[in-house]
Amino acid sequence: MLGDDADLVEASAWLHDIGYSPDLATTGFHPLDGARYLRRVQAANESLVSLVAYHSCAVVEAEERGLLALLKDEFAAPPDDLLDALTYSDMTTGPDGTHLPVERRLAEILERYAPEDLVHRSITRSSPLLTTSVRSVERRLAEIG
Repeated sequence: MLGDDADLVEASAWLHDIGYSPDLATTGFHPLDGARYLRRVQAANESLVSLVAYHSCAVVEAEERGLLALLKDEFAAPPDDLLDALTYSDMTTGPDGTHLPVERRLAEILERYAPEDLVHRSITRSSPLLTTSVRSVERRLAEIG
C-alpha cells in the first residue's frame, strides 16, 4: 500500500514517541522534541523528521501548548497518506503492543489523563480527525485486500 515509503513509515512508527525520553525533552512536547533530536543529532531524513513532528494530530496539542507556530516554522507537514498510515499505527496499537480498535485506543489515552490535562483536551479535540485517518487507511487496506 505504501510502496517505496513503507520503510519510512515503519521507521516513523518505531520512532514517533522518541521525544518522551527525558534526555531529549526540551519543550515537553514529545513530537517537537523527538523531531528536533532526529534532525540535529541523528541527521535523519527530513521525511522521517516531519512524520515524527506531526504524528497523530500533533498540531492540535501544539496549539494547546502554544507551540503551533514553532512546529510549523521548524518542520514541513508530511504527505497526508503517510501521516494517515503513521496515525493508523499509533491509534490501533496499545501501550503493550496489542492491536486495538481506534475507539478503544482513544479511550485508553483519555483514561490516563485527567479531563483538565492538555493531553486529554487535545485527544478529545483531535479524536474525529484521528478516527478519520484510521478509517482512511482501513478503506485502503480493504481495497487492496
